[in-house]
Amino acid sequence: MGFREHAAPVRRILGIALAVLLIGGVMAAIALGGKQREGTATKTVRGVIGSEKSEFFRDPDVVKALADKGYTVKTETSGSWAMDQLALKEFDFAFPSSSEPAKEIEAAAGVKGAQNTKPFFSPLVVIARANAAKVLADHGLVKMNAKSTGTLLLGPFLKAAAEDRTWQQLQGGATAYPELAGTVFVKTTDPSTSNSGALFLATASNVANNATVVSDDAGIERTAPLMRKLISVQGALEQSTDDPFRSFISGSGEPLILSYESQVASLLQQKQDPGDMVVLYPDTTVNSPHTFVPIGEKARDLGSLLATDPKLRALAIRHGFRPQEGVTEFTAATAPHTAYLNPGLTGIRQVGAPTVKILMALAARAKG
Repeated sequence: MGFREHAAPVRRILGIALAVLLIGGVMAAIALGGKQREGTATKTVRGVIGSEKSEFFRDPDVVKALADKGYTVKTETSGSWAMDQLALKEFDFAFPSSSEPAKEIEAAAGVKGAQNTKPFFSPLVVIARANAAKVLADHGLVKMNAKSTGTLLLGPFLKAAAEDRTWQQLQGGATAYPELAGTVFVKTTDPSTSNSGALFLATASNVANNATVVSDDAGIERTAPLMRKLISVQGALEQSTDDPFRSFISGSGEPLILSYESQVASLLQQKQDPGDMVVLYPDTTVNSPHTFVPIGEKARDLGSLLATDPKLRALAIRHGFRPQEGVTEFTAATAPHTAYLNPGLTGIRQVGAPTVKILMALAARAKG
């Protein structure tokens, strides 16, 4: 028998064996693919969110954690107080930065009484240049608590605002800090559309109204002139806290800027350079619970997931947010940064916010 006669059966046997291996490989790949698909996103939901949560939802770790729970989340940003003006039926959820605009969103979307969720919150802070904080502290408008954190005393600060005090006057005409010039004010966002700007007015009006929530036309009349001064001196108003915060970190912008603590805490946990930033917590503040409003059935359980899933809670903390039930977790995560932060919110008085109608009236008067 020749070589070719022996080779033909061998080739047939090898061919059969190879086919078996290939089939086995395909079946294994199908099985493996099935396992990989378990826990991946099965439904896509669209939401409108405050800009301060953009980085959270863009974080690849957050995207993966949500996919493992069956969600692909696509978001657009809007000022929280302007969300009710959007075509909300195009979204599966809205996620404003506090509970007050959530009520208007529910009504506008036709889901009044929806089971909303408050997964996390973030207090408002004023970030200041070191020299600005020093001048304010020297004149009793700020109490320093550590090297780079302190308390903004709103009573004295609002008195200075009412008197149109300038940085030059606070420095006694000296020019030790020539970059500090003009009227002293906090750069905020637009209070008629943005949550942070609206809550700053809510806080300031409470202090100006003898530590009482403004609740009627008389209260608006008493506080509106000062609210007008706080806003009119700023010139053009931003629609979100994101741009002013980034400008400050880059070394430009005003010496006093309103932001969320979450923006600062996220920056510090990512080990980015804060420069000469000093974090001032207003001694009076309105709590800002980020409120998840389900609009479509697909997103009905997403808010609860954000609040209760351990991995998503840890990621929220990494982005600087305080879980509603996670005081200990937040304190532990931010322990290395107490030179800037006040984890226990020590010395801060929490007050309520006016109704949406009253607050929008104040914002309209403030903007003139």
